Amino acid sequence: MQTCTRSGFPIDLTIEAREGAHHSGNWGGLLSNPAIQLAHAIACIVGPTGQIRIPEWVPGNIPDSVRRALADCELTPGPHDPAIDPNWGEPGLTPAEQLYGWCTFEILAMTSGTPETPVNAVPPRAWARGQLRFVVGVDVDCVLPALRRHLDRHGFPFVKIALGGREDVYAATRLDPEHPWVRWAASSIRRTTNGRLAVLPNLGGSLPNDIFAVGLDLPTIWVPHSYPGCSQHAPNEHLPTAIAREGLAIMAGLYWDLGESGMPPVTVSAKRSL
Repeated sequence: MQTCTRSGFPIDLTIEAREGAHHSGNWGGLLSNPAIQLAHAIACIVGPTGQIRIPEWVPGNIPDSVRRALADCELTPGPHDPAIDPNWGEPGLTPAEQLYGWCTFEILAMTSGTPETPVNAVPPRAWARGQLRFVVGVDVDCVLPALRRHLDRHGFPFVKIALGGREDVYAATRLDPEHPWVRWAASSIRRTTNGRLAVLPNLGGSLPNDIFAVGLDLPTIWVPHSYPGCSQHAPNEHLPTAIAREGLAIMAGLYWDLGESGMPPVTVSAKRSL
C-alpha cells in the first residue's frame, strides 16, 4: 500500500554548436565537440555514482515517519529482475529510502552524430533526454530555473534546456504514513489478507495524484494490484491470477469496512501531510 506518488520531470539538454559536421582530421582540436561538452554538463548534474548535485532537486531530509515506515521494507529482486547496484545513488540511504524517499536523475536517451553509421567528423549537435524523479520537498516550478543556474555556474551557458516532449508535469504528493486514514486502511488490508503489509510513503513511479491531494484537498491512499516483474508498459504486461484475486479481496474488504463504524474523521486536510 502506498500513500501517494513521486513525480517525473522530463528535461531536454541540447548543444547546437554549428551547421553541419566537419572532418575530424582537418578540424579536430579546432572545433568544440558538443558530445564531449554535453557529457561534462551531465557530469556536473549527477556524480559518477548517481548522486544528484543540484540542491534544489532533492528534499531537505527524509521525515522520521517515512523512515519508520521504510525501516523493515526490503527490496528483493525477482528471478528475472536486475540485481540492485549497492553503491549507486545518494550515500547513506537504504535501497527503500532511495526508491521511495529520495530523488533520482536519469539519462533516458542520448544522440550525437549518426550512431548507426559513424563518420570521421566532429558532430554539430548533441542531445540528451533526462528525467528527474522527485518526491515531496522539491518545487516543480524551480526544477528548470535551478538547472539553468547550476549549468551557468559550471561554465555551460550554451547548453539549452527545456521541458522534454509534451508530457504533463505534476507535483509529487505524500500523505504521512502515520495519518489516521493510512492506519485505518492498513488495518483493513491486514484483516483481509492475514499477512504482513508494507506501507510505502509513495509510489516509485508517477501519477497525477495532486489532482486529489492538492486540487481536492483529500487524503489519498493507493492500493496496487501488481508486482515489480509485471513488464509494465511493455508488450507482455501481465497480471498473475493470484495477485488479481488478492486485489479483489483487498478492495472488497476496504469497501466493506468503509460501511462499518469507527472510521477516521473525513475532515482531516491532506495539506497537513508531509
